[in-house]
Formats: sequence, structure tokens, C-alpha cells
Amino acid sequence: MDLSSLMSRLGFGKSASVSVRTLKVTEFRSEMEQSKNRLLIDVREPDEYKSGFIPGAKNIPLSQLEKRLGEIPKDRDVLLYCRSGMRSKSAARILSKQGYARLAHLQGGVSSWDGKLSRR
Repeated sequence: MDLSSLMSRLGFGKSASVSVRTLKVTEFRSEMEQSKNRLLIDVREPDEYKSGFIPGAKNIPLSQLEKRLGEIPKDRDVLLYCRSGMRSKSAARILSKQGYARLAHLQGGVSSWDGKLSRR
């Protein structure tokens, strides 16, 4: 890893926005278990969500996120995921710009999840 990548990863060179934590599956699971005040959000579209989601996740698609900010309290840990990690990273950036500070997303998305999935 080169120096600029390392500095970027550590949050240097970013504007006043909060850096978003990217968590591996084990870290994400640990965060889910340890945080009593967390909100788990699946940012995939409803059909994707119905096909299998992490238990306890609320479905707020990335395409609707800005219209549904009122459903996401700023005083909670917000854990985001999607299929591969790209949309959840985008969602975290949007939330960060809206003043959310306690953000993390699942690296590799639900595709990397090795735990139980619920279906609707």
C-alpha cells in the first residue's frame, strides 16, 4: 500500500466529513453484537432484500436513502451493507455528508456474509 492510500484510509486529506469505517465480516458481526444502539440497514432494492437479508436489517434502498433520512437517527451506530459493498459505501458517504458520524459498512457486502440470512 502506498503512502497516499494509507493516509486516505486513515482519514487524512479528507474534508470535514467523517471517515466511514469499512469492516470485514468478522468485524461487522462483532459490531452488530456489541452495539446496543445500532441500526442495521440493507441498501439493496426490495427484491434483492427479500431474497435474503441479515436478520434485523431494515431495508432502505440507496435509491430512496435521501428521501428517508428521517428513519435514521443520528445518535445511533449505523451499519450498512448491500450486495458487494459498493452501494453501502456510497450510502455511507451520503449519510456522512448529512451529519451522521457513527457509520460503518460491510466490505464485500452480503455476498461475503457467512452467517444466517432471513427471507421474506
